[in-house]
Amino acid sequence: MNITRPDGTRLLAQAGELADLLADAVDGGASVGFLAPLDRAQAVAWWRERSVAVAEGRLVVWVAHEEPGRVLGTVSLALPDRPNSRHRAELVKLMVHRTARGRGLGRRLLTVAEEEAAARGLTLLHLDTETGSPAERLYRSAGWTPVGAIPDYAADPGGTLRPTTVYYKRLGAGAVPPPAR
Repeated sequence: MNITRPDGTRLLAQAGELADLLADAVDGGASVGFLAPLDRAQAVAWWRERSVAVAEGRLVVWVAHEEPGRVLGTVSLALPDRPNSRHRAELVKLMVHRTARGRGLGRRLLTVAEEEAAARGLTLLHLDTETGSPAERLYRSAGWTPVGAIPDYAADPGGTLRPTTVYYKRLGAGAVPPPAR
């Protein structure tokens, strides 16, 4: 399995494959910002918009694929544009196709994003995820620290409002271990 970091042009070319991954995530109940059923054209358009952000340097995307045309996962870092926040980024849209789960791909994608963030000199990452979701186990086991939960933060794919837990992780030499629990 290969994990690549496409530029804006390549991401645009992969929009259809990535739309299929997004639709699978939504169909599988992942709270990634969309309601079910997700229209494929809407998913393709969403990924096309991401290609612009990648081309402009505001977003870094990694794509895991088994073979050309078969996208199995993705993760992104949203880079801030304000001078007082250039030390941090938001980890967004970590998705693994349901057929590829349980093989460590989510962990590999997370590690790739964390390593790239550290290499860029970023010292802090943050994310939010649905409280009680399988993703929480991944983030906790990877050393992410929960900050707290926000009730009724986002609707799941079925439209039910769910709480979201906010996490952070310090990176690099400035990283301080999370407090003992």
